[in-house]
Amino acid sequence: MQVGDTARGLVELTRPANAVAAGVLAVVGGVVALDASSGGDAVAILAASATTALATGGGMAINDYFDREIDRTNDPDRPIPRGAVAPRTALAFSALLFLGAAALALTLPALAIAIAAVNLAALVAYTELFKGLPGVGNALVAYLVGSAFLFGGAAVGNAEASAVLAVLAALSTFSREVIKDVEDVAGDRREGLRTLPIAVGERRALWVATVSLAVAIVASPVPYLLGTFGVTYLIVVLPADAVMCYAAYRSFGDATAGQSLLKYGTFIATVAFLAGRATLLA
Repeated sequence: MQVGDTARGLVELTRPANAVAAGVLAVVGGVVALDASSGGDAVAILAASATTALATGGGMAINDYFDREIDRTNDPDRPIPRGAVAPRTALAFSALLFLGAAALALTLPALAIAIAAVNLAALVAYTELFKGLPGVGNALVAYLVGSAFLFGGAAVGNAEASAVLAVLAALSTFSREVIKDVEDVAGDRREGLRTLPIAVGERRALWVATVSLAVAIVASPVPYLLGTFGVTYLIVVLPADAVMCYAAYRSFGDATAGQSLLKYGTFIATVAFLAGRATLLA
């Protein structure tokens, strides 16, 4: 095993696109919660973003450690199954990322520290304790994604302002996680996991995902109605809602395509959050 291969494998373990995206969500949560910008607030938002990115990367790495046998079926090109990273190395790397996240979190207000502590514990426990429980693992991941917005708000002392965004993000993430479980049924069944599609059937699970997504779409105008965002938010969020509707429809025929489309819908929704806030502050 070459050093270069191991280094690339360690980066892959973090799923860097996901880790960076999680950090961006914390930034959005912090920016939305700001009443007026200041240097101190900017530093807090950056610390929250880095904390979230490191914690997410650590969670992805430890998930790959625990899922290494499942990945031999579901995703054999992941770093551990293909031999780029040894399991113990992945575990140690995950611990290092978690320590970095914890150190940064301690520079933030008390509520942000509390959120970080809960989230770090959840990330460590997810695969071993919750992933195989029907719907529970999905709900935990949904909470973790939504809480990135909440964490950003808490970092600047105004978590309430980002709470609605956290709920909307959690609902759409729950839907995507259930659809992803439908995609991974073969490997999960082989490993004896009882994910929602395995417990209730793939089609019923897809309907659960669709209902969760529908609630998020119906509730998407709420930030505008509450005055959190300006009218630009409504203009930009409509395409996001359309993509998510189509994603739910596609998932019944192709779960892989459905969950991929939901990623795009989530990205557009995040742009809508920023555009809506910028319009209001202009």
